[in-house]
Amino acid sequence: MAGREHPETERASLIETVDEEELYGPSEELLENVSAALSAGDVPLVETLIEPLHPADVADLIEHLEPDQRKLFLDITRHALEPETISHLDESLRDEVVDQMAPAELAGVVTELDTDDAVDLLEDLDDATQREVLANLPAEDRAYIQQGLTFPEDSAGRLMQRELVALPGQWNVGEAIDHLRAAADLPDDFYDLYVLDAEEKPMGSVPLSRVLRSKRDTRLGEIMDGELRLVRADTDQEAVAYLFRQYGLMSAPVVDDAGRLIGVITVDDVVRVIDEEAEEDLLNIVGVGDTDFHAPAWETAFQRVRWLVVTLINTLVAAFVISRFEDTIGHYPALAVLMPITAAMGGNAGVQVITVTVRALATREITPSSRVGRIILKELLVGLMNAVVFAAILGTVGGFWFGNAALGIVLGSAMVFNMIWAGFAGTAIPIVMDRLGLDPAIGAGPFLTTTTDCLGFFAFLGLATLFLT
Repeated sequence: MAGREHPETERASLIETVDEEELYGPSEELLENVSAALSAGDVPLVETLIEPLHPADVADLIEHLEPDQRKLFLDITRHALEPETISHLDESLRDEVVDQMAPAELAGVVTELDTDDAVDLLEDLDDATQREVLANLPAEDRAYIQQGLTFPEDSAGRLMQRELVALPGQWNVGEAIDHLRAAADLPDDFYDLYVLDAEEKPMGSVPLSRVLRSKRDTRLGEIMDGELRLVRADTDQEAVAYLFRQYGLMSAPVVDDAGRLIGVITVDDVVRVIDEEAEEDLLNIVGVGDTDFHAPAWETAFQRVRWLVVTLINTLVAAFVISRFEDTIGHYPALAVLMPITAAMGGNAGVQVITVTVRALATREITPSSRVGRIILKELLVGLMNAVVFAAILGTVGGFWFGNAALGIVLGSAMVFNMIWAGFAGTAIPIVMDRLGLDPAIGAGPFLTTTTDCLGFFAFLGLATLFLT
């Protein structure tokens, strides 16, 4: 019988497996190996397993661990974690890590982060802890972060980083290259050199590739792109994401009210914004709202209960409508079986339209200058075509099921009415809410559900009262 591998041989085998993997996120095998090492209390092996990982992959690894293993992992590896790992964690887990750090230790993490990530990390701290952390920062870092915290949440000022390369317009390429080689405080990654005038206002930008291809005596002003897409610090991050998507930008300069350059937004941050905004719209449409998979149960329950209260009110209104037709339902019990169909089909059709409309508003496919009438007309036609198909199907099924052709016609007619209404309301409600300055992703769903339910029941039971009694 073969003997068990020697512990050192087994450890080497685990490490070799990790080194050979293409680490696009932590693999299942890696998760199992880290979990086993944690259970065995093998701290050196845990550190060796995570050493080749990107900080974002380490963050994913932490999120996949069980709560007790996660706490142990953070206890034994916190000294080895890269600061960027903390910025990649989901909000609740990031708070869990931050709560275990002393202000001086947290300040050390903050100094290693880009200013936008540092602001994001500090903004959720209580005031006392935030002041302590800021007090432990170098004066320049502290000033940048304090200014970042003054900008509105979800604005370009919160999104920008202060680390950038800005040079006088009279410099030539040789002077710029010499500066880039000699300067010790340059950002780790940058894509453009910004050319400033005497008032520190950006005149243009020069891509690094153009700098490298140009002769040393060429002035930056001669090779710069003069058409800059400037972003004000108070610009909403959704507008910033649209700017990058529309013009294919890698970076964009941020300016203050006087037009002076104060920061830069890079494409990696915009990708995160696009992901967050898409997720927010999706969650709001289905009524979940801002949520965190790793948040405590009570917090998740509180986030969801608000939507459920709205749903309860909608249900009570629909129940009131149904109660007005008690006599009709009493004469034709089959109505009680069939009436949810009309409301459900209208609601589902409306959610489809709302989703498309909200997304079109977010991506500016629908703007204030768009011909709203044409958009609504299209959805009315789509609703009519779908309604005719399903009315024919369900009307036939209902008629044969209960042996009553008139009942099938009533069901089909109510279906047509409600699905056409769903097409109209699913388009009009989000557009109207957007024009009123309200978030259509949050409010459109409840309004639509209420109307499709109530009108669906009213149309079906009302027609039944007129033609069957």
